[in-house]
Amino acid sequence: MIITTGFNPVPEIAMRAGRLAERTGTGYAPRGKLSMAKMVERYGDGEILVVLQEAVRLITPDMPPLEFHPSMGFVRAKRIIRGGHDPMLEAAAMAPGDSVLDCTAGLGSDSLLFAVYGGGQSVVTALESSLPLYALLLEGMGHYTSGQERVNEALRRVRVVHSDHLAYLREQPDDSIDIVYFDPMFRVPLTDSAAISPLRRFANPAALSPESVLEAVRVARKTVLLKEKALSGEFSRLGFTELLRASAKTSYGVISIDN
Repeated sequence: MIITTGFNPVPEIAMRAGRLAERTGTGYAPRGKLSMAKMVERYGDGEILVVLQEAVRLITPDMPPLEFHPSMGFVRAKRIIRGGHDPMLEAAAMAPGDSVLDCTAGLGSDSLLFAVYGGGQSVVTALESSLPLYALLLEGMGHYTSGQERVNEALRRVRVVHSDHLAYLREQPDDSIDIVYFDPMFRVPLTDSAAISPLRRFANPAALSPESVLEAVRVARKTVLLKEKALSGEFSRLGFTELLRASAKTSYGVISIDN
């Protein structure tokens, strides 16, 4: 993967792209007047992260660009700010100030919601094993600007980590994080949306392992949460109690920790 900018970037954006390349261990390639096709030809890499003034996009061959955006996470966050409810937060039994480990961050919409509700005293860590998605998430969380200051502040508070979740969990002390959350990529998608299809290219397709769940139970103080398709056999396979919701295509499964 290489990191570049749009045409004629202001110095601040060029510096940001260079810092992101350094932080992610990738290469920074000045754009000049090159098209994306010419960039691929010159640098021999089909994965290009483009840092722009108000956006960051992941470009890959034969796929629509993947741009960082909170998407439905922003809608849900505004509902929480207005005092509404969210089924994920309720299933997790989250309280303001709780710490959260999002083991499968993707584009970070659930991490955002945890950070909005948790407030300034909460610590939300978002793990992403894919390097391109990690770089996209790192830049997006750090610089995306919405129309809600509380959402912007929550985005900045999320700690983004490039790691496999099982390896990360193994390094954590017992009873050290309030909530551990899994939202693995569904192996059979519910929809074939333009937003999800590019994400699937980078997401880990492996099923969640019982070992990961056991480590999560060891680490969690309050709950371990799993999002899956409603009535999925994954809940029983992994020891979660499914919380069915009327007419919902997805469910949350919970393991409550009794300390």
